[in-house]
Amino acid sequence: MCNYCGCRDFPLIGRLSQEHWEIGETAGALRRAINESRYGDAGTLLDELLAQLLPHTATEESGLFAELREEGSLAEEVERLCAEHDDIHGVFGGIDRQDPDWPAVLEAIGKLHHHIDHEEHGLFPASIIMLPISAWDRITPEQPVGG
Repeated sequence: MCNYCGCRDFPLIGRLSQEHWEIGETAGALRRAINESRYGDAGTLLDELLAQLLPHTATEESGLFAELREEGSLAEEVERLCAEHDDIHGVFGGIDRQDPDWPAVLEAIGKLHHHIDHEEHGLFPASIIMLPISAWDRITPEQPVGG
């Protein structure tokens, strides 16, 4: 994750970046479990990864990505990232639990790593430049009272 542009100071980006870190940790644990033939652990970690990914990508797509589509400059890139979401979710969610295709999961983990890297070092910094304050006002999570 980058620390150079200040985009994580935007509450939504900060939240998504923290989720990226957590997703990366789970994906790393899943990769290790598969490589060590701990398939029972791998199944549990795959469930955990999906439980993290689904709300995360929903937040990205309904918030930040929707605003970027509306603004227009990065719409093509947003569509590409959404297609990657679909591809990665399709692999993870489509694994046959009776006969898992662990090599496909490992390949999807690699794609997920590159996807997160692209969002963190490309899309997120670009979004703080491209989106007007009114867009950030619409997608900024509510802060708890006193927090």
